[in-house]
Amino acid sequence: MPEGTRVVWNGEGEWKITLDVFRDLGIAFGAACLGIYILIVYQTGSYFMPLILMISIPLTMIGIMPGFWLLNQLGVREVGGFPNPTFFTATAMIGMIALSGIAVRNAILLIEFVHEALKRGESLEAALLGSGAVRFRPIFLTAGTSMLAAIPITLDPIFSGLAWALIFGLFVSTAFTLLVIPVVYDLVYRNRPGHGLAVENEEE
Repeated sequence: MPEGTRVVWNGEGEWKITLDVFRDLGIAFGAACLGIYILIVYQTGSYFMPLILMISIPLTMIGIMPGFWLLNQLGVREVGGFPNPTFFTATAMIGMIALSGIAVRNAILLIEFVHEALKRGESLEAALLGSGAVRFRPIFLTAGTSMLAAIPITLDPIFSGLAWALIFGLFVSTAFTLLVIPVVYDLVYRNRPGHGLAVENEEE
């Protein structure tokens, strides 16, 4: 290199495109979370209940991030003669955005049963335990069929990231939702009159 010549990296090229894509997807993820919050507020009439239900969204990340790390540790690089990227790519983030709605839906199914049980006069503890027992099968069957349907997509070199995100996120978030959401609900509403039902009625 001639003397006095400088090399300046200005972020152009594939790396800049990747950063731009992740930035746009991050904005889309934030907009999706805001939309979910508004819809749940409209449905429940409560401004606090949606925050409890949306705890299920970060639970998907607990499954996705370690899942991709585990795949890299196992050295999965090629399936069926095609390269099989296992890194957290833009398609994986699209899968994470899609998972946010599924995770919240599972939490809603759980809490709806709790509210129905409370209206029948059951105690909060019985309602929470019953919700897990009754909703366990439909929630896990739905998650299981979705994960099985995503397995063939893992063979695709482009959309494998999306499929792995769905599989890992669904597996962990579904299990944690059945445990974490009832615990948080109990901690918040245990000593409140109506155990959450009164709050909603007041705000309506």
